Amino acid sequence: MSTRKLISSTSKKSIHFHKIPPAILNSLNWADKNQTQSSNPSLTPKNPSILATNLIKSYCESGQINEARTLFDEMPERDVVAWTAMIAGYTSFHYHTHAWRLFVEMAGTAAVDPNEYTVSTVLKACRSMKSLLYGTLVHGLAVKRGLEGSLYVDNALIDMYATCCDCMDNAWMVFKGIKLKNDVSWTTLITGYTHIGDGYGGLRVFRHMILEEVKLNPYSFSIAVRACASTGWLVFGKLMHAAVTKHGFGSNIPVTNSILDMYCRCGCLSEANQYFHEMSEKDLITWNTLIAGYERSDSNESLNIFSRMESEGFSPNSFTFSSVIAACANLAVLRCGQQVHGGIVHKGLDRDLALANSLIDMYAKCGNISDSKKIFSDMLHRDLVTWTSMMIGFGSHGYGKEAVDLFDEMVRSGIRPDRIVFIAVLSACSHAGLVDEGLRYFETMVGKYNIKPNQEIYGCVVDLLGRAGRVNEAYRLIQSMPFKADETVWGALLAACKAHRLVDLGKLAARRVLDLRPNMMGAYVMLSNIYAAEGKYKEFAKVRKMMRRMGNKKEAGKSWIEVKNQVYSFVVGDKMGSHTEHVYIVLDLLNGNMKEAGYVPDLDCLVHDPEGVS
Repeated sequence: MSTRKLISSTSKKSIHFHKIPPAILNSLNWADKNQTQSSNPSLTPKNPSILATNLIKSYCESGQINEARTLFDEMPERDVVAWTAMIAGYTSFHYHTHAWRLFVEMAGTAAVDPNEYTVSTVLKACRSMKSLLYGTLVHGLAVKRGLEGSLYVDNALIDMYATCCDCMDNAWMVFKGIKLKNDVSWTTLITGYTHIGDGYGGLRVFRHMILEEVKLNPYSFSIAVRACASTGWLVFGKLMHAAVTKHGFGSNIPVTNSILDMYCRCGCLSEANQYFHEMSEKDLITWNTLIAGYERSDSNESLNIFSRMESEGFSPNSFTFSSVIAACANLAVLRCGQQVHGGIVHKGLDRDLALANSLIDMYAKCGNISDSKKIFSDMLHRDLVTWTSMMIGFGSHGYGKEAVDLFDEMVRSGIRPDRIVFIAVLSACSHAGLVDEGLRYFETMVGKYNIKPNQEIYGCVVDLLGRAGRVNEAYRLIQSMPFKADETVWGALLAACKAHRLVDLGKLAARRVLDLRPNMMGAYVMLSNIYAAEGKYKEFAKVRKMMRRMGNKKEAGKSWIEVKNQVYSFVVGDKMGSHTEHVYIVLDLLNGNMKEAGYVPDLDCLVHDPEGVS
C-alpha cells in the first residue's frame, strides 16, 4: 500500500479516535483539490514527508503505534525527524527494545545521523532497559557527532547513568561538565541520588541548587522531600516543609503528597494524619500514601482509612489494593482479605502480577495455603517475587519438601535465584527439619551462583543446624564467618542452646547478644534462667538487678483474632474488654483438653522469673 493510499484509508477512521492536526487536514484537502499553491501562507500545504511524519506523531499520541510503524515503513524517504518521531513513539509506550532496534537501524543500515532529540530519546530507552552498555554506546556516538554539549543530551545522560550505575560517579561527571545547567539538570541529579538510597547526597545537591540561585519548581521540591524521607530524619523533613510553604508550593498536590509520604516514612503518623486533614485538595495518591503509611505500623487503621476513601468516592487502583492486602496479611484477617480479593476481581485487576504476588502472601499469612497455591497455579506469568512468595508460604506452614521442589522447578524455568529466595528455601528447610537439603542449597548459593551470604543467610543456616541439634556445628560456622556475627545470628544460636539445654554455649551466646544489643530483654531473661538452672544464684541476682536498673520489660507478645469482621487484640493476662470473659472460658476448656491429651508444658523459663518479666 502506498503512503498516499494509507493516508486516504486511515484518516477517516482515525478522526473518530483523535483530532487530526490542522496541518494534515490542510494538506489532505490540497491533495484532493489538486491545488498547487495557496494564497494564504498559514494554509500552505506541506510536502508528503512532513505530512507522513506529522501523521506518525498523531498515531503515537492516540495510541495507534502499529499504524504509525506501518506508515513509517511505507515512507519512501525518511529524514532524522521521521526516525526520531517513531523512536519517541516506541519509548512513550515502553517498547524500549523496539526503540533501540530502530535506532541501531537508523545509525547503521540507513546511515542517518541522529540529532540531539534522537539521542536524548534513545537514552531514555537505555535507562528504562537499565542497559549501561547501550547507554555508553550512545554516549560515545554523541561525543563523535558533537552532540555532548546539548543540554537535552547531557540531562538524558545524567538520568541514564544515575539509573544504570550502582553509584553516581558517572552521572556527577556529566553534570560537572555542563556549562549552563538548568533546573532539569539539578533535579535529575537529586533524583538519581534519592533513587539509589543516598538521601543525604540528594539533599547536598539541593542545597547547592539553592546557593546557585537556580529557579526552584514543584518537582525539585517534591524530589528533595523524598530525599528527606529516605534519610528518616524528621528535622530535615520539617525544614523542607517550611521551605515549601515559603516558596508558595504548599497547595501543589505532588509536593503535598511528598510531604505526607515523608511524615509516614519517618514514623510520624500523628503528624501525617494532621497534615492529611489540613490538605486543601486530595487525590488518589494522597489516600494511597496514608494507607501505605499506616499499613507499616497500624494495619487496622490502614483498613479504616481505605473504607473512608471509598465512602468519599475515590476508586482504588492496584497500588491501593497492594497496601490493603498487606494490611490484611499483617492482621491475618482472612475474611477481610477475601473481600479485598473480590474487589480486585471486580475491578478487572486479578491478572496484575504484583497484586497476585501480594494475594499469595496474604492467604499464606492468613493460614489458607491452599488458596495461595491456587492463585500461583492460575498465574499466566510469574516473576522472582511470585516464586519467592509461594516458597515462603510453604515454609511458614511446614511444607519444606514442597518449598524445595518449588525452588528446583523455578530454576528449571530459567529464573535465577537471588539472596531472598535462598533465605526463603533455607527457612523452609529449617522449619521442616531438612538439614541436608538446606546445607546443599547453602553450598549451591555460594559455589554455583556466587552469592555471598550475609548475616541473615548465616542466621538461617545457624537456625537450621540448631533446630536439628547440631549446635556445636552451628557455633563452628559462626566462628568461620568472614565478618563478625550480629545479634540475629547469635540469637539463633542462643535459641538452639535453650532448646537443647547447652548451658555453657548458651551463656556465651547470651553475652554476645547483649554486647551487641544491651537493651534486649529476652537475652537477659534467658541468661538469668541459665544461671538459676545451674544454681548460680549470685550471677542470677546480678543479671536481675541489671534488668531492674534498666527499667525495661521484655515486650509482651500480642495476639489478635477476627470475629464477625471485627479485630480483637489481647496480651497475656489481659482483663480489659467485654470479650475477655468468653476468652477465658474457652482457654479453660483448651487447658483441660491439653491435660487429658497428656501434654506437659515446659516451665523452665518461668520457674526463675519471680518478677514477672515475660
